[in-house]
Amino acid sequence: MEYVPVLPDSLVLEIFMLLPHDAVLRAGLTCRQWLAVSRDEFLWRELFYTYYRIPRSVPRHPSSVSWHGEFRRLFDCIPCVEVQTLKEHCDQVLHLAFSHRGHRFSSCSKDCTVKLWDTERADGNISLVHSSSMRQFNWGYTQFSQFNADDTLLLVSGVYLGPHHSSSGEIAVISLENYTLLSRVRNKPYDVFGCWLNETHLISGNLHWIGNMTSCSVLWLNKAFQDVESENVNVVKRLFKIQNINASTIRTVMVAHCRRHDNPDLLLDYEAQSQAQKQKGWRQHHQPLLFDLGASGSEDGDEDVEDEEQQKEARCPGLPNGRHPQPTLSGLDHVLQSKNMGLRELEIETQVAQMLGKAHTKAPGSSLLEPSEPGNGEDKTYLLFTTGSLTYSPHQIGIKCIKPDQMTTSGPVLGEERNSEFFDSLDHVIDIHGHIIGMGLSPDHRYLYVNSRAWPPGCKISDPMCPPPIAQEIDLHVIDLKSLREERRILRAHRAFTPNDECFFIFLDVSRDFVASGAEDKHGYIWDRHYNICLARLAHDDVVNSVAFSPADQELLLSASDDSTIKVWRSPRMVRLSQAMARPSRPRSLLPSWLSRNKNCVNGRP
Repeated sequence: MEYVPVLPDSLVLEIFMLLPHDAVLRAGLTCRQWLAVSRDEFLWRELFYTYYRIPRSVPRHPSSVSWHGEFRRLFDCIPCVEVQTLKEHCDQVLHLAFSHRGHRFSSCSKDCTVKLWDTERADGNISLVHSSSMRQFNWGYTQFSQFNADDTLLLVSGVYLGPHHSSSGEIAVISLENYTLLSRVRNKPYDVFGCWLNETHLISGNLHWIGNMTSCSVLWLNKAFQDVESENVNVVKRLFKIQNINASTIRTVMVAHCRRHDNPDLLLDYEAQSQAQKQKGWRQHHQPLLFDLGASGSEDGDEDVEDEEQQKEARCPGLPNGRHPQPTLSGLDHVLQSKNMGLRELEIETQVAQMLGKAHTKAPGSSLLEPSEPGNGEDKTYLLFTTGSLTYSPHQIGIKCIKPDQMTTSGPVLGEERNSEFFDSLDHVIDIHGHIIGMGLSPDHRYLYVNSRAWPPGCKISDPMCPPPIAQEIDLHVIDLKSLREERRILRAHRAFTPNDECFFIFLDVSRDFVASGAEDKHGYIWDRHYNICLARLAHDDVVNSVAFSPADQELLLSASDDSTIKVWRSPRMVRLSQAMARPSRPRSLLPSWLSRNKNCVNGRP
């Protein structure tokens, strides 16, 4: 037998390090030696950092088991393959929201409908379950929806068309058992959107103008079921009354439950990751992920509200939501009309409003950074919203702590609450230094992701009616809600082009490992939260307004666009597995082999 010399493993490894990852995988199928070398951890560590262009100071994901498996996770488990296009909407689709179980999702559109979709069909396709038109309630369009915690109720927020071509907002609550309308709540301005505080109570807003640029935002707690039998039972209660200056308003409210902070899905601070692994036994509490390696063969309302709407509805400065606003909506009319005032008058009003605020604002409570005292019940709950102090465009994140006794409508009667002359102070403010156009919470409520279009560095705002020009690049900021400071991990890739007074909301979503966002450049984008890199671009024919990860499977992503479609994206791994399951298996027939064997025996051959 002729002797065939074998290359040393070290030389094979040096050769493999010069090859791309796909060539390494193919070479590993040649022989056992090359297969073993092609699984070398040092090799895949080098391929990982080179291919994804990640700084070598960034450690491996804390829940990964190997560099090879981590490479495949980023390569094979990103929902970037379009598998279905839903075309049931006949106008721009503005927002998508999954149920907490992930078995359904809702969509809102300029066609003034909210649609419910089923994601658990046997064939893997998504189908329409129900569609409700809000046109009968004089809505212009639906803009936002959210499931309550037990997926029994759906909050739908939209734009209500009032008299004299004015607009406000309204929130509807729909039962998911029989799709009946349970209640309607006025919401002003409409870009407050609204949100659930718990399973049975939701938060809405109301706006009262005090001057040309000074207003008061009142946030209300509303009971979802308002068919009460007794007039002595409260169905609405005032939460906070907050002063706004320089034509700013409170918008985009959301609730963060901080009891989840001590068990985060992912820590973005690399030093904190290392400490968590050493002190808490990270690998014991967070089981490593296993990924299919494919061909490689391995398995790794009251009357004041109504009067306010009739008299001052047209002065509501709302943020236009959608590229083509309805012609009957007032939008930023009030703010734009204020530009006719002299700069001196605007400065005087701002000074008077600040003096009024200092004299009539309650002192803030304890610091949000102080830990909750034992025995006080549930941990802190934060109300998050966008606001501003320099200009009408939202450029700050406001945080207000909701106390346990404020989480129900029981308590003082409505009249007593309304007589309070004091404003509530904000517990914390984070300045983004740019126009905020989107916010999203991580599933563990530890991190807040914020889409912002930056102002020029060092800009000075002298006129609140003329904010600085905003960048076309969208910065995705990351704020740690435990330390209340911004992580220096701004994500970039997506773009927007509309100016300040036409800027609209772009919804983003966060899963355990990924964050995704829409953009005006006709694409959606996906980043890895740990490595801080952009992994995929999702193409549409127009502006992408919203994206949503399935909470049950982060390898399923939806995107909604001005092109009136919803696209369904799955990971290459899931597409490959679904195709394998759909492929019919060929049954093995024993008869031909038995006949052949017996024929050979008859002919005298074993």
